[in-house]
Amino acid sequence: MAAAFSVRRADYDSANDAAALVMLLDAYASDPAGGGEPLSAYTKTHLVCELAARPQAYSVLAFDGEAPVGLVNCIEGFSSFACKPLVNVHDVAVLASHRGRGIAEAMLAEAERIAVERGAIKMTLEVLSGNAPAVRLYQRVGYAGYQLDPAMGSAQFLQKLLPPAPGSE
Repeated sequence: MAAAFSVRRADYDSANDAAALVMLLDAYASDPAGGGEPLSAYTKTHLVCELAARPQAYSVLAFDGEAPVGLVNCIEGFSSFACKPLVNVHDVAVLASHRGRGIAEAMLAEAERIAVERGAIKMTLEVLSGNAPAVRLYQRVGYAGYQLDPAMGSAQFLQKLLPPAPGSE
């Protein structure tokens, strides 16, 4: 029988939640699904205060007893077509030792509850096509590809890296 776990919104002002958030995101970043590189010292030091400075950001943490085991980071955006907020699920991380226990699904449900509370009309996320367990999870909980008109095809997630701003890391 799987151990019980709890899920709740992170408190960026809590030293324990801040440490949990950084530890979990670093574990995710170090995993092949997260890029295979640990977080930089700058990110480890500044991540929580930068999230806290953004009212559009929120995070959800999962705990096995007192031990942090999962994280979801969300950033509110805006749907110009609907003229309402949307929420992008930016990170979903569960420690390898705790995968397959429903933790990510429970965290996504809490993230969705908060998004609805904020008046969001939809949630978005990106996932690597080779991460089959994550793709199956997201589809199971209602995420699907995006298109407006089938003749125009499906949306693609693209990125363009920018140079650092003067005076930043």
